[in-house]
Amino acid sequence: MVSKKPFDFWIFITVLILLSLGTIMIFSSSAPAAYNYMKGDTYFFLKKQMLYAPLGIVAMFITMNIDYRKLGRWSPVFLVVSLAMLAVVWIPGIGHIENGARRWFSIAGQSFQPSELAKLAVILFFSFSLSKRKDQLESFFKGLLPYLLLIGVYAGLLLLEPHLSGTIIIGMVASIILFSAGAKIRHFVLLSLPVLFGLAAVITFSEYRRSRVLSFLDPFKDPSGDGYQAIQSLYAIGSGGLFGRGLGRSLQKFLYIPEPYNDFILAVLAEELGFIGVLVVMLLFLIFIWRGIKVSMNAPDVFGSLTAIGITSLVAVQVVINVAVVTSSMPVTGMPLPFFSFGGTSLIFLMSGVGILLNISRYANYERI
Repeated sequence: MVSKKPFDFWIFITVLILLSLGTIMIFSSSAPAAYNYMKGDTYFFLKKQMLYAPLGIVAMFITMNIDYRKLGRWSPVFLVVSLAMLAVVWIPGIGHIENGARRWFSIAGQSFQPSELAKLAVILFFSFSLSKRKDQLESFFKGLLPYLLLIGVYAGLLLLEPHLSGTIIIGMVASIILFSAGAKIRHFVLLSLPVLFGLAAVITFSEYRRSRVLSFLDPFKDPSGDGYQAIQSLYAIGSGGLFGRGLGRSLQKFLYIPEPYNDFILAVLAEELGFIGVLVVMLLFLIFIWRGIKVSMNAPDVFGSLTAIGITSLVAVQVVINVAVVTSSMPVTGMPLPFFSFGGTSLIFLMSGVGILLNISRYANYERI
């Protein structure tokens, strides 16, 4: 039995700093929209986030003090529950539509997004299962294919919502776990063609996704339509310069960027705090990723190692895609910035994942300084 050690302080303090900065930026970026749409309540989104953030911290402390190996044994249950919840959104009177997507259902008057549970469930189940049968990954049909089929089930349920960004996250994080567990590079190379073909089909046969890709190629061709978000984001980033306009002084958040407190919160941060502010935030994310990889490399067992790399990659993938979208380096898709973007379900489950990572760090053998 491996003795407990102190949790990784770097991960802990970095997450708290990111969460604090995120809460400040949610208030700054959401105030004009809240005043305009919430009957003059400038603090509407801040008050909600001030509820979500402590709940997230509580969730982190709870999972931080649960032996991660117990969660592994429960991972098949989490997997089944997450799949069931993804189906529940289609039940009339329970699931509800928001912004043209059916991704939520209500619990006690609060919206719940089951795709956030699905991300954590996939990480735990894949890590636990692969720790028991990783040698079988040598074979494509007996080893890798069952996991790919499971990813396909999640992808199908998410694309029906539709939720392309959630599909991308789960697919990429699951692939990273599979690769870390020993899946062969040649298998991924062979799979790349059908995956790219499928992605191209999903985009081609969906009018709004096709228009987003075309607007990405030249957003100024339709500046008031499909290219609008990307252009407004670039205006915000460009006007921020090196040091920014100053906290609270963004102009693009005044109903130019749609929902600036969500996927494009980084653009508001760049406008108000400039390149230096964005650099500080990116360095904080890099510290988190560095320490997460360190935990994974020094975990006491394969399950802990794969779970740690899964949680770390969950944050890393979202950060990379969010930055790419905000800077118009890829087509617009709904990708939140971890610890910053507004949302209760995503924050609580993300903080739960951080707690699991911290718990693994308590059993890992490495220097804490």
